[in-house]
Amino acid sequence: MQLDRGLVLAEAKYGHRDNKGHYKPDKRVGYPPIFVWPLKPVSALVWIFSIPGYFLPWNLFYVFVGLISWFYLSPPLEAYADFNLEIFLIAFARNSFLVGLYFGAFHFRLYVQRAQELEFKFNPRWPSNKSKQFMFGNQNLDNITLTFASGVTIWTGFEVGILWFASNDYISVINAKENLFYFIAMVFLVHLWRDLHFYLIHRLIHFEPLYSLAHRVHHKNVNPGPWSGLAMHPIEHLFYFSCALLYLFVPLHPAFIIITLVHAGLSPAPGHAGFERIKTAENKSFDSDSYAHYLHHKYFECNYADGIMPLDRWFGTFHDGSEEAQERLRKRLKEKTTKVRS
Repeated sequence: MQLDRGLVLAEAKYGHRDNKGHYKPDKRVGYPPIFVWPLKPVSALVWIFSIPGYFLPWNLFYVFVGLISWFYLSPPLEAYADFNLEIFLIAFARNSFLVGLYFGAFHFRLYVQRAQELEFKFNPRWPSNKSKQFMFGNQNLDNITLTFASGVTIWTGFEVGILWFASNDYISVINAKENLFYFIAMVFLVHLWRDLHFYLIHRLIHFEPLYSLAHRVHHKNVNPGPWSGLAMHPIEHLFYFSCALLYLFVPLHPAFIIITLVHAGLSPAPGHAGFERIKTAENKSFDSDSYAHYLHHKYFECNYADGIMPLDRWFGTFHDGSEEAQERLRKRLKEKTTKVRS
């Protein structure tokens, strides 16, 4: 594929293009120094408070949005005691606004304005608008429809349902002021829980019949964009947002539910951006932290987790973007095929 020389030069600091025009970062996918042996407490602390790190740029943002959503954009807990359509519609409107604003910002900047054209875009092609595998023949319209009609609806259902349990004293609810340490700890452990939960349900839906029945819909997006993030079959949305069910079993503050679901609902946007780096100025950009998951969309059977906990490394499904990792994947798939045929 013929590429603009200026594009190649602009990307040279961070990566290169292969002979098919696909962008590959020079930096390999890795894990933070928190689940290692021997332990590295200093390195772990440095990473936690670095940029990028555990809190910034993404997780603290989702915590902030979740706290604002609960304390300023939601009815009081007692309003959920009598389940009614009005409460559901209030939550649905708020969640739709968040998704529309956040996903829409990534999409508008990268795919409508095309502010950086193909610079740092993994796949040199733009999302398909003439494909029979997508509703309306359009990848973005298909993805947007699934996001709101199924994704936001099921997200809101989990939110309102669990808050109904909480408001009727069926589950334990804490006071944030009286349990401040627990409140802060739980708020900042949300991402670890989400990482573990996502890996478990993601591995599950890669098995038949769940893959063909549900997850195949998401994997139509081999060239993902921001709206691909929540473009799932309703069955997959049920699995995906079930991360909120944790709070049926541990003491909760209503903010925990909102933060967890906001994290699940918004984090797929940068994770499916389709660009390794997002430019903020001519010579300034930040890492979208999406390469590992892009490799999953490209090769399917690797990188099932989101990347904090080294679950893929522990279970042999890790791909760091190198040729060595690609060769290991080929070998594993060949062995799998041979085993199935025998």
